[in-house]
Amino acid sequence: MSIGGGYSRRMANELQGQRIAFLVATEGVEQIELTDPWAAIEKAGGTPTLVSTETGEIQAFDHLDKADTFPVDAVVADVPAADFDALVLPGGVANPDNLRTDQAAVKFIADFFTEGKPVAAICHAPWTLVEADVVSGRTLTSFPSVRTDITNAGGTWTDHEVVVCADGPNTLITSRNPGDLPAFCSTLVTQFAAEK
Repeated sequence: MSIGGGYSRRMANELQGQRIAFLVATEGVEQIELTDPWAAIEKAGGTPTLVSTETGEIQAFDHLDKADTFPVDAVVADVPAADFDALVLPGGVANPDNLRTDQAAVKFIADFFTEGKPVAAICHAPWTLVEADVVSGRTLTSFPSVRTDITNAGGTWTDHEVVVCADGPNTLITSRNPGDLPAFCSTLVTQFAAEK
């Protein structure tokens, strides 16, 4: 496990050829936690794909206010984790709360761990990791209100802007809140590229 931001200079093709899934519910995702990592993936040459529970568009939020809508690229029940190189789980309170009640979404997340592929989750998104039963023995961070859920599920919670845990079948990158996005984005690009 490592902790800390560590901004690195990236080359534009660091993630060339990588397809990265962004899993979100139909509404409730914190917009900046979707758009900032998405832009970082694109800037590094990767191909982000918006995966949700239904076709059409998802409604993003800026805290409690509706923000923009984004077109869904794939429905989670129709695509396997095997189609992707890595997974990003943006936060927002309602987003992971909705996702953790969707069996296909929970299985999709768990499959990235089974297949040893890197996963990055920010803010409230670790709720879905708890539901997928993949935090036991792992060290991670989250929005503070998720701490008890993580520890009850056998994980170790720590208060740092970004945590990289390799003590398991895959690399797990977590951050606490939108203020951690610069470190989160830089770290996930570096870690995804390292496993290319």
